[in-house]
Amino acid sequence: MASRQELSDFLAGVERRAFKHAMFALRDNDAALDVVQDAMLRLASRYGDRPAEELPMLFHRILRNAITDHFRRQRVRSLWTTPLSALQNDQDGEQTEAEALDSLDAGTRADETADSVERKQLRSILDQEIARLPQRQREAFLLRYWEDLNVAETALVMGCSEGSVKTHCSRAAHTLALALAARGIEQ
Repeated sequence: MASRQELSDFLAGVERRAFKHAMFALRDNDAALDVVQDAMLRLASRYGDRPAEELPMLFHRILRNAITDHFRRQRVRSLWTTPLSALQNDQDGEQTEAEALDSLDAGTRADETADSVERKQLRSILDQEIARLPQRQREAFLLRYWEDLNVAETALVMGCSEGSVKTHCSRAAHTLALALAARGIEQ
């Protein structure tokens, strides 16, 4: 079993290399710092009681999975938040997503532009396709990507394993991508 000092020494020795590894993969300082910090926390909280010689293998596996998870989240977020962020109007201050959606649903104006009509259609299509998802997939998808809960929090809310959450989210994203592509909406 690794002592606290051995774990601390290992993390101190690996942090710069891990950051560089994450930077090369993510090309974003803030995201790289977040991913490395998450990986270190996961190692310490879940595997801190393992023998010291297992720590390097465990840490790098955790780091690699964290980078992969980051890319998955970014891909799904950009797929769904980009159309939603386009709904927002840049007025004097920032407008929340709810306000943007409410302004879309607040009736039509005579001088409505083609862009706003397209946004309404996209919003309607997204709502329809999300509603068609199986209940567990829809729940996992909305908790992860609309409520921005992490995998552990989503698993706790749904009362299932983290692996199940990842499976449900993956299936939901794949189903939605296929459904939108079938309707001619490209990512």
